[in-house]
Amino acid sequence: MPPVQYQEGRFPPELDWASLVPFIGPASAAIARYDGVLSAVPDPALLLSPLTTQEAVLSSRIEGTQATMVEVLEFEAGQAPATPERRQDIHEILNYRRAMRTAAEALAKLPLSGRVIREAHAVLLDGVRGQNKAPGEFRRTPVWIGPPGCTMEQATYVPIGADKLSQAFSRWEAYLHSEQPDRLVQLAVLHAEFEALHPFLDGNGRLGRMIIPLFLWQAGLIRQPMFYISGYLEEHRDEYYASLAGVSRDGDWSAWCRFFLQAVKAQAEDNLAKATAILELHGRMRRHIAELTRSPHGMDALDWIFSQPIFASNHFIEGTGIPKPTARRILAVLREDGVIKVLTPGSGRRAPVFAFPALLNIAEGREAF
Repeated sequence: MPPVQYQEGRFPPELDWASLVPFIGPASAAIARYDGVLSAVPDPALLLSPLTTQEAVLSSRIEGTQATMVEVLEFEAGQAPATPERRQDIHEILNYRRAMRTAAEALAKLPLSGRVIREAHAVLLDGVRGQNKAPGEFRRTPVWIGPPGCTMEQATYVPIGADKLSQAFSRWEAYLHSEQPDRLVQLAVLHAEFEALHPFLDGNGRLGRMIIPLFLWQAGLIRQPMFYISGYLEEHRDEYYASLAGVSRDGDWSAWCRFFLQAVKAQAEDNLAKATAILELHGRMRRHIAELTRSPHGMDALDWIFSQPIFASNHFIEGTGIPKPTARRILAVLREDGVIKVLTPGSGRRAPVFAFPALLNIAEGREAF
């Protein structure tokens, strides 16, 4: 079969709104409920940091990485990855987090745009696989998607030619900044078209998924750029790619939009459950650690382990700024009580590594510890 080609001149699409209306309401309501909890989180960047890391892990996994959230956090705690391949995976995941922060900081001054996306792309590919593929620049050569080593004729999909990319991306940006009947449907269209254009030589899938929380935030649908959609997309990877392919092959925007709205609804509900559980855990632990430690530094310790639920003891002492004797006593008390557990015992000059199981289990969505 010949490869599917980008359908020129068919963007923006005419949508079958009647088929989308039953999906818009539930997705919008789920987003609003999640945002209600998000607004109640006193420090989302701190308390939801494990979810941010998990999103980076799952979005990268869609593209083929294998590292887990625990491996990423262990690496940040000073643990060496098992293999060079895992180290590469972890660096890509950490770059994803950095790229999201870069984009969010840019959006404090600029609208979401090609400029912001290119800046994020440069961070995403910094020092990892793909670093030789024009970080921060739109591609200037043809690309195609298919099995490794295939020719263009053997590809499954051929995006728009590089000579027409700039004009096509300008249309994408115009649609991004236009007023549309529904913001979630607009976002569905933007994501699919971004992936179809494939504007970079590498990193398009991850950037396309980064755009989702950034757009939701800029549009005022959520109060922080913290919406974690990759869990659903990774779990339904085949349907995700098939729905995107249906847009380019058949112009079937309605099927794609329905899939996307279902994904938003499901992930908003999952995000809501996890954010609520984290907020409740933090409240319980505030009371418990105050009683347990009897120290004015107890809350500093609690907030630190929420931001880094796998950590080396020396990082804890340095990072919290708590006096060393007090920090060591707090760690001993938390360990004895079972709040934290030893993940890797200390050996010689190597500090022990601890885990905060209650928080990690919420982020993982299962009893992993």
